[in-house]
Amino acid sequence: MKLLAICLGRPEKLPGKSFKTGIYKSALNSAAMIDRFGLVGDAVCNTRHHGGEDQAVLLEGSLTLDWWTAELGHELPPGTFGENLIIEGLDNRDVAAGDRFHVGEVVLEASCARSPCNTLAVKMGDPTFVKTYVRAGRPGIYCRIIAPGMVSPGDPVRHERFSGDRVMIAEMLAAVGRSLSDAEKARFLAAPIGRRWRPTFEN
Repeated sequence: MKLLAICLGRPEKLPGKSFKTGIYKSALNSAAMIDRFGLVGDAVCNTRHHGGEDQAVLLEGSLTLDWWTAELGHELPPGTFGENLIIEGLDNRDVAAGDRFHVGEVVLEASCARSPCNTLAVKMGDPTFVKTYVRAGRPGIYCRIIAPGMVSPGDPVRHERFSGDRVMIAEMLAAVGRSLSDAEKARFLAAPIGRRWRPTFEN
């Protein structure tokens, strides 16, 4: 595996909206710094739902993006889904909370699923895209930063799988709105999932 792209966003207004978003991202051709809050210089405009230490970096696997390209019928430039990093050879469905990605000196730990919102639907030009995204079962992967540092396009990536009971990132999104047993809730909460997601399984 290797780091295929690093994508940085600037604050921009959504079409027809008054607020700004950081979802519009484009690929860098140079090295970038990742600190405990994510990619340095990347815009996070809605801090209630985005950013923070548990959602510092959003990554996508190239195999998942290939699937979306076929599904949507057109090419997807890096950053289409607002992702920060694209890892070559990765399928998002193979990642669990607690899995780690070693990129040079940087260590990322998968914490939770990307939950689609209306901002993504507007970005994609499809008011039904939130439902399409959920049905696809291939959510983007939010990560916390275990070790900060510099990353560059082309850096080798090592995927270290969580050694405990693996709660898949895709499972998290699929569980939203579903009636869960006490055993299922306990299993989710035993995993190192992000703090914004914990109330979903505590209630």
